[in-house]
Amino acid sequence: MTCEVRGVRRVPLIVTEDVELLDDLLRLCAAAGVRPEVGHGPPAARGRWEAAPLVLVGDDAAGRLRGLARRRGVVLVGRDQDDPGVWQRAVEIGADHVLMLPDGEQWLMDRIADVVEGVGRPALTVGVVSGRGGAGASTLACALAVAAAKAGRRTLLIDADPLGGGLDVLLGGEAVDGLRWPAFAQSRGRVGSTALEESLPQLHDLRLLSWDRGDLASVPPEAVRAVLAAARRRGGAVVVDLPRRVDAGSVEALAQLDLGLLVVPPELRAVAAARRVAGAVGMVLRDLRVVTAPTPGPGALEGDEVARLLGLPLAGELPWSGDGAGGVVGAKGARSGWGGPLGRFCAEFWERMPVGVDEGG
Repeated sequence: MTCEVRGVRRVPLIVTEDVELLDDLLRLCAAAGVRPEVGHGPPAARGRWEAAPLVLVGDDAAGRLRGLARRRGVVLVGRDQDDPGVWQRAVEIGADHVLMLPDGEQWLMDRIADVVEGVGRPALTVGVVSGRGGAGASTLACALAVAAAKAGRRTLLIDADPLGGGLDVLLGGEAVDGLRWPAFAQSRGRVGSTALEESLPQLHDLRLLSWDRGDLASVPPEAVRAVLAAARRRGGAVVVDLPRRVDAGSVEALAQLDLGLLVVPPELRAVAAARRVAGAVGMVLRDLRVVTAPTPGPGALEGDEVARLLGLPLAGELPWSGDGAGGVVGAKGARSGWGGPLGRFCAEFWERMPVGVDEGG
């Protein structure tokens, strides 16, 4: 696979005359899904040296590259762990890193894959969790994802709650083709972010990773870690619908969040339940904020009071649907474009968040 960005081939440049080292570097490039350019000395065309997104220089070739223009993205690759001179050679060619094989193979393969995928700023990743059952966290997660996509952000919605019934159903896309969690249950190491994106169902201009209607009730934490890392590398926005219980899988998801939203109805009993959830989630996630889900009637607490009782900052108050549906959005919300007060709430949320618009889609 060769990736191009606006006509520029995003492939590494390898410079070495060491046949065994070249074989190893070609193998790592193949594993990352790219066919590199190969040279045996100073690039014949100066532009090749300057334009390549990553240059892998064999230790044998370092001396022949002295005097070339300094640039970022140069890795000096060798094998002799005990050679003190390798650091001096790295300085002479302006290398960012010194890497020894075979110990550094995984790091180097990940770096090559990042270059191929054009990895830039990671996605702002927001998790949503209910303080008690039925608080509306799944609805908020869907609405946040739809709002991010409407604003032009590259958006991926991840259903991390296997007992929630599936966000594809909530979004009205249970029949849309694409992979669900069971297809990723054996994922380990690195999952390609582009491959992940292209394999998932597309709904409301966003990509969705949900559960199917099968019996699988969890995936290994290694798979959660690999999938979330791939989602973040895509850039834009990632929204994760979290379960209330904290297990090995949800810990992996929490560890990759930038921000968590705890949805709490403004009732004393709900606050008491939410305190337990906040205690467990807060052991992993530093930035946890409260979103109140108002219910009409006497005795409802103010949002500021809910936040004070929980000892957390208030992120906002969700609008009441007003149609007796018993949630933060009306019963037709999932099929009607996620507009209205809830849509406005979510649009304003993203306006406050430092997420760069990714026009890559």
